[in-house]
Amino acid sequence: MKTSSNFDIEKSLNYSLIAGCDEVGRGPLCGPVIAAAVVFLKYDFDDMPFITDSKKMTNIQRDNAYKWLTNNDYVLWAIGSCSPKEIDEINILQASLLAMTRAVNNLSQKPDFCLIDGNKMPKNIIGRSIVHGDIKSLSIAAASVIAKQTRDELMKNLAKQFPQYNWDKNVGYPTKEHLQAIEKYGINEHYRKTFRPVKERILKNGNE
Repeated sequence: MKTSSNFDIEKSLNYSLIAGCDEVGRGPLCGPVIAAAVVFLKYDFDDMPFITDSKKMTNIQRDNAYKWLTNNDYVLWAIGSCSPKEIDEINILQASLLAMTRAVNNLSQKPDFCLIDGNKMPKNIIGRSIVHGDIKSLSIAAASVIAKQTRDELMKNLAKQFPQYNWDKNVGYPTKEHLQAIEKYGINEHYRKTFRPVKERILKNGNE
């Protein structure tokens, strides 16, 4: 039986507006890194769907959770991102932290405290980092769902312009088929040029 994340951490803190924040897209060879920040204005819901770490949810569960979260008057949420160019300039870790900072800053109300998934804190954010936070905190889990659904949809839309890479299925991750497509078709402006398979392609064939 899968267990949903909960609000135990949020309830233990003496703050009224607590944001959970998570990012997705550190591993892909292309596309942005996307972060989401989520604030629950209350913690008791009779109709809340199953929500936990987005990687442990099925596509249907994530879709249901995303629709519920983004259409709920008691849930504030925002997105932040870093482009492939920014990732190449400052590295993927710093880009992930910057995307989370942007997501928090994009919230319609400034949170009093932030719960950040992982072991690093973004600059100028008041809060604490929690390893495996997307399992322990429902606010972080909700952020992981919104971030993943947002990025997956973005990559599906990009796939319409560049169908040869199958981004609608691999969302940019280095699958065998994706690597073969890079070898055959080269790269474009959506690729992260500092990531090894892309960098190797550039060194071999020049910057297409």
